[in-house]
Amino acid sequence: MIPLDPIDRQLIEALQKDGRASYADLADLVHLSPAATRLRVQRLLDAGVVQVVGVTDPLALGYPVMAALGIRVERNVRAVADQIAGIAGVIYVVFTSGSFDLLVEVLCEDSARLLAVIDDEIRSIPDVRSVESFTYFGIHTHRFVWGTR
Repeated sequence: MIPLDPIDRQLIEALQKDGRASYADLADLVHLSPAATRLRVQRLLDAGVVQVVGVTDPLALGYPVMAALGIRVERNVRAVADQIAGIAGVIYVVFTSGSFDLLVEVLCEDSARLLAVIDDEIRSIPDVRSVESFTYFGIHTHRFVWGTR
């Protein structure tokens, strides 16, 4: 973790809003030269504080079926997580406490593929005790602007 000053936080907020902003535009915002701004942004990128990526819309790409899966594991949760992470359509795997050992987010082209992911792929992994699915009806909030205040 690197220390962040107010200028770093301004740059992060600006990049969260527009990851394609020019160094000149960012420099105007933080009152530095474009060269100094580029060095600041590069420092944030190199430290892993910021990643500039293209965010896709699953619906526009043909993946209208989305679900969160709560998975209970018998033992060796890391090995199970590694196997699940390799399944096509799985975009998110987290370790958790509570009634589930893993939370998994999956995107599918149709409900038949979701069933195949759950029944054929995940349930066939040794040490998977149970899978509970929570199909999304829609995404209410999806934020990428956080962590600077």
